[in-house]
Amino acid sequence: MSESYVIIGDGIAGSSAAETLREQAPDADITVITDEGEALYNRILIKEFAKGKLPEAPISIHEPEWYDERDIDLELNTFVTSVDTDAHEVHTHDSGTYEYDKLLVATGGTPTSLSSFGIENADADGVHHFWTFQDARKIQENASEADTGAVVGAGLLGIDLAAVCAAQEVDAHYIMRGNRWWRYGLSLDGAEIIHDALEEKGVECVFESGVERFETDDEGRVVSTVDANGEEFDSDFVGVAIGLDFNTEYLQGTGIEEDSGIVVDQYMQTSVEDVYAAGDITRYYDVILDEYAQNGSWGSAKEQGQIAAKNMVADGEEAEFRWVSSYSITHFDFPFLSFGFPTLGDDECERKYSDTEWRRLAFKDGKLVGGVLIGDIAPQGKYKDLIRREVEVADQKEVLLEKDFDPEELAIPPEQ
Repeated sequence: MSESYVIIGDGIAGSSAAETLREQAPDADITVITDEGEALYNRILIKEFAKGKLPEAPISIHEPEWYDERDIDLELNTFVTSVDTDAHEVHTHDSGTYEYDKLLVATGGTPTSLSSFGIENADADGVHHFWTFQDARKIQENASEADTGAVVGAGLLGIDLAAVCAAQEVDAHYIMRGNRWWRYGLSLDGAEIIHDALEEKGVECVFESGVERFETDDEGRVVSTVDANGEEFDSDFVGVAIGLDFNTEYLQGTGIEEDSGIVVDQYMQTSVEDVYAAGDITRYYDVILDEYAQNGSWGSAKEQGQIAAKNMVADGEEAEFRWVSSYSITHFDFPFLSFGFPTLGDDECERKYSDTEWRRLAFKDGKLVGGVLIGDIAPQGKYKDLIRREVEVADQKEVLLEKDFDPEELAIPPEQ
């Protein structure tokens, strides 16, 4: 009998795994289960759709026919209720049971709601979270009709919502708990470049704040946001991006280890035999960092899906996940890119080159582990190569921060 593979989730991790499985196992039975109503689409581009910059057509990556052509069973609108790892079965709400020889979990997460923190009216009509294509459709429709707005969440997804407000000409306030945007990855010098760019686009930053409650009208629709300092901002559109709750409820009782996500090794193997995981949902062993880490980038999820698939069919040597991720923002007149793990490490350095150009590098045990580039992202490849090589360079910060950084100028011992 042919092997049977089941993948839960049709994001880029699950879809790339399905494609790789078909390449590696031409005769296998492959089933992809997703609770969404449409096949794989580009999560990077949905922000441009929400801004009103793109029609729907370019965002879809795979039509159902793509799966048919590869003899992959795609089950849309299908909710997994439980997994029996002893019986090797996946149970769904109304589509029956799927048996597997190997299982891949790639269900990602669900945006965290402020209601979980007791914020009044946090799930009112007009309060949006940004994760799926359907979310983007609702955001685009609401923002295009809104006059005022509020954005909550000073991270990489929150700024997408702020950019939507700017593009849709919504008079918005961007509410942040700290004194700057993405305070874990940027110093104030770097963040001020972003603050100025937001202000130029009509988004007012509100620092050292938070949300106390949302006010609604008689029909239950949000009309204003009250912050932690008692200020009330008119907002008939609200965007919230404060993190993800990982979709693992259906794994209760399986014995799969979890720690702010599903724990996997460098081969994407979970603590339970024949069960793998990939994508945002994983807390994986990073062989470069030599510690467990998480990463939500598109490229990382795609690579994890491919590595997991290769190891699901491997008879001999396993493939190892070794990846340096990057995440870019294209909302402004200048580029922004983070790479590796800029929020980790025990040492750092930075330099500001102009009003729109800044650079920060993070180190761990003397080795470069991540950084942020604003204005000039050309050096990213050189820095990422240093991370992959795991060389100790923290003692050469002046060379690393040269505007036209040249790796050949680094003094690296031959043994490294």
